[in-house]
Amino acid sequence: MHDEIERFLRHLEVERNVSPLTLKSYREDLLDLEADLAEAAGGQPPAVAQITTRDLRGWAARLTEAGYAKSTIARRMASLRSFFRFGQREGWVETNPAKPLRNPRQSRTLPHFLSSAELGKLLEAPPANSALGLRDRAMLETMYSAGLRVSELVALSDGDLQLDTGLLRVMGKGRKERIAPVGSFAVKALRRWLEVRQLNDREPRGPSAPVFVNRFGRRLTTRSVARLLEKYIHAASLDGRTTPHTLRHSFATHLLDGGADIRSVQELLGHKSLTTTQIYTHVTTAGLRRAYEAAHPRAHA
Repeated sequence: MHDEIERFLRHLEVERNVSPLTLKSYREDLLDLEADLAEAAGGQPPAVAQITTRDLRGWAARLTEAGYAKSTIARRMASLRSFFRFGQREGWVETNPAKPLRNPRQSRTLPHFLSSAELGKLLEAPPANSALGLRDRAMLETMYSAGLRVSELVALSDGDLQLDTGLLRVMGKGRKERIAPVGSFAVKALRRWLEVRQLNDREPRGPSAPVFVNRFGRRLTTRSVARLLEKYIHAASLDGRTTPHTLRHSFATHLLDGGADIRSVQELLGHKSLTTTQIYTHVTTAGLRRAYEAAHPRAHA
């Protein structure tokens, strides 16, 4: 089974051009299945052609018993369907044993977002009198202004910035490129950071040079951004549930609250499906309901 997994992963990387993070998830899912089937068989996992739907249901049941989130189990099932579908194409299996599997019923939770006032406190938290503080202000302003994922933020290079027109070229999930507008506050913060960064540059920078760098001039990682944000959340006394993705949730929620149509928000977020974007309509509807119940004299018996 190991050889088939490696061939499938090469197919994803070379032919489908998936992101390194997606490739890592597929690898973890399939190796976990392989280890589970080996344990159930008392040593060696069965050959791919011998794996049955019953085997896969047993694996999914053990994930549930181990306390895995429903969303994680659903993602792993999707990995299996893709793997066995590729196996059919390659002739390893005649039928797809993962096809009859049903995803666990999802209980959708509303995304956590910050109010405009809370966001203002967060965006002002980094100090404006140091180079790294200006960098962090530019990062937070850009994430919120363009609704970026943290992976999209750290992937920005100098050639992706079109500050004169207020646009960014963003590489999203699945290497899908989109153009994202940024507001004047983010443009101003980026310009200030780039001026400071230029003073510290020891070598000429080209279009592929990273926009956001650490003190050693190397591209920041998603983990570094998460740690920085955690520091500023504490400094601004904000909800501990706040993560880098909270800025993206806030971006979408505030746009819809301000009257933007959902199709435009879908395009700005880079969502493939409108269904993914519709979660934010529930957030704004919940806000409207709270406002109605607080203000209308006959909202309560």
